[in-house]
Amino acid sequence: MESSMDITRHINAPVGRVWRIITDLDNAADVLDGITRIERLSGDGYEVGTRWRETRKMLGREASEEMWVTEVEAPHRTVVAAGHGSVSYETEFQLADSDGGTAVTMRFSARMPERRGLRKLADKAMVRLGTSLTRKAMEKDLYCIAREAEKTT
Repeated sequence: MESSMDITRHINAPVGRVWRIITDLDNAADVLDGITRIERLSGDGYEVGTRWRETRKMLGREASEEMWVTEVEAPHRTVVAAGHGSVSYETEFQLADSDGGTAVTMRFSARMPERRGLRKLADKAMVRLGTSLTRKAMEKDLYCIAREAEKTT
């Protein structure tokens, strides 16, 4: 089973500035309100193979996920992967010049094994709840990225 969603936001700042904010892991907890801390696990800067543990507050609780960079096409595209049990996640950012600023498209996808019976119904219910929470987190992240990028515009 796979689910995905895209959100696009226009940011009144150049692509290069937005790219630096998206790929600045060391300051992510200061920029993104949803992140409480980042622990770098491997790699310097931001490149394929860089790994970190990201802790977010969701539903009043902290949850941590190990994440890693799988693709980088600076300054226009990057993909970050994560996994939890049998579920794998990908978050992709695409940046494009747009109306004197940057159009940022954030795509999140989740893949889980296909199940049968009651387990399949339970998974579908969890996907619906997860989709709602994920959309809100994505919108908040894009808001925070825009807020930071537009500070010096």
